[in-house]
Amino acid sequence: MSTADDLAFAPAVALARAIRERTTRSRDLLELFLARVERLNPPLNAIVTLDAERARTRADAADAALARGDVWGPLHGVPVTVKDTLETGGVRTTAGAPSFAEHVPATDAVSVARLRAAGAVIFGKTNTPLFAGDVQTYNEVFGTTSNPWDPGRATGGSSGGSATALAAGLTGLELGSDIGGSIRNPAHFCGVYGHKPSYGIVPVRGHIPGPPGTLDEADLGTVGPLARSAEDLAVALDVLAGPDADRAVGWRLELPAPRRTALREYRVAAWLDDPGSPVDDEVRTVLEAAVAALKRAGVTVDDRARPGVDLEEAFVTYRRLLWPIMAAGVPAEQWQHLVALADADDDGSLLGTFARCATIRHRDWLAASERRAKYRARWASFFREHDVLLCPAAPVAAIPHDHSEPFFARTIRVNGATRPYLDQIVWNGAIGNLCYLPGTVAPVGRTRSGLPVGIQIVGPYLEDRTPLDVAKRMAEVIGGYERPPGY
Repeated sequence: MSTADDLAFAPAVALARAIRERTTRSRDLLELFLARVERLNPPLNAIVTLDAERARTRADAADAALARGDVWGPLHGVPVTVKDTLETGGVRTTAGAPSFAEHVPATDAVSVARLRAAGAVIFGKTNTPLFAGDVQTYNEVFGTTSNPWDPGRATGGSSGGSATALAAGLTGLELGSDIGGSIRNPAHFCGVYGHKPSYGIVPVRGHIPGPPGTLDEADLGTVGPLARSAEDLAVALDVLAGPDADRAVGWRLELPAPRRTALREYRVAAWLDDPGSPVDDEVRTVLEAAVAALKRAGVTVDDRARPGVDLEEAFVTYRRLLWPIMAAGVPAEQWQHLVALADADDDGSLLGTFARCATIRHRDWLAASERRAKYRARWASFFREHDVLLCPAAPVAAIPHDHSEPFFARTIRVNGATRPYLDQIVWNGAIGNLCYLPGTVAPVGRTRSGLPVGIQIVGPYLEDRTPLDVAKRMAEVIGGYERPPGY
C-alpha cells in the first residue's frame, strides 16, 4: 500500500492491520476517504449523508486509544459506511422515503452498534431505493446512484449505494441488507463481494422497513456485509452474527468452520442456467470460465447436480411469502386498491399477481411456508452430498437505468428476448432468501463490454463460513476485486 489510492482500495482487514501497526492512522484514512467522496461521489451519488465531524472525533479517539495500547476490536479505526435503511443514532436514516427525509434515530440498529463496538468509524450513509424495494437505486430524496463501471447503468439494488461506494474506493467496508438479492445483486453489478447470511443469525432490529421502532423481525430479510475481499466479509460476519441482548440470555451462536481446508477438497455443484430464469450468454460465458478455472485447479465440479427444486415453482412460493411483507406498510387507500385487484378476475398481469400474493389469507401463507419447509429439506439433503452450489447472482450484468412506470411493466433483455424485470431476483430469492441459505457473491470476470460479473456461492444453512472460504480461495485461482477505470 504505497500510495493513498492503494489505501483507498485496500481490503478492510489490511486497513485495520495498517492502523494497528501504525503505518497509517485512522484519522488519515478517514480524511483520505472524505477527500475521495468530495471529488468522486457527486456523479456517482453513492454516499448521500456524511457525519464527518463526529467521525473525525471517533477516529482521533481510535488513534489515541491505540497509543495507549487499547484495541477496540477487529475493525479498530477503519472508516466504514452504512446503507441508509439501517438506523444510525444522531444521523438521519431515510430508507429513500420522502416521509423519512428528516428522520434522525436516537439509537443505532443492532448491526450498526456491533460495527461500532468492533472499532469501526462510521462516517456516512449510502443510497437505496424507496424502502429498499427495487433492483435499481434511486429515490425522490437523493436521486439516482450510478455504476462506476458505466454511469449509464444501474448499480443494482437495494444496497446499490453500498456497492458503488466500495467499487469506487470511497469507503473501507459496507453494511447492507437483503430480502431478494439486495446485497448480492449490487455486488454482482459493481464487481465487489457481498454476503447474505443465513436467515436469523444477524439481528435486523433497526432496519427500515418496517417502520422506525419495529420490534418484530419480518420473514426472509437479513443484514450483511459488502466488501472488496472475502476475508473482509468473514471478519464482518464474526462481528455481526449472534443473538440480540434479549435472546443472548439463553443461547449462543457457534457457526461451524469451513467444511474443507483446501479448494480442491470442496465438493462443488454448478447450476448456471435454467428455463425458469434464463441467463444471458455474456454472463453465462464468464460463469462457465470461472467453473473451468476451478476444474483446472483440481476442483471436482458436478454440472448436473440439482437439489430437486424447480426454480420457477420455488419463485412462485417465494413471491407468496415476500409480497405480503413488501405491502405491509402501504397506506389504507392503496391497501384497499390491492384488495380490489386481488378480488377481480385474474387477468394474468404481474400487478394482479402481486395483489393476490400481498393480500393472501393466513392459511394460504401457512401453506406457502410449508412448501418452503419441503424445499429446505431438499436443500439439506443436497448439501449432504455437496458442499456449495455455484449459480448466477442475476441473469444479466448491470442494466441501463430504467425508472419507467408502472414498475411491473418494466422488462430486461436476455439474449435478445424480452424477460420480466423481476427475473433479476429469481436466482437470489427462490434459493437463498426463500430457503434461508447463506450466499456469497464473488467477482469472477467481466463481460465482453467490460461489465463486472459475480458468481453466487450458496452454502448449507448456518454454514456461512463454507461459502465465504470458497470465495476467498477462488480469488487465488480466478482473481477478485478490480478497480473501475478512472477511480
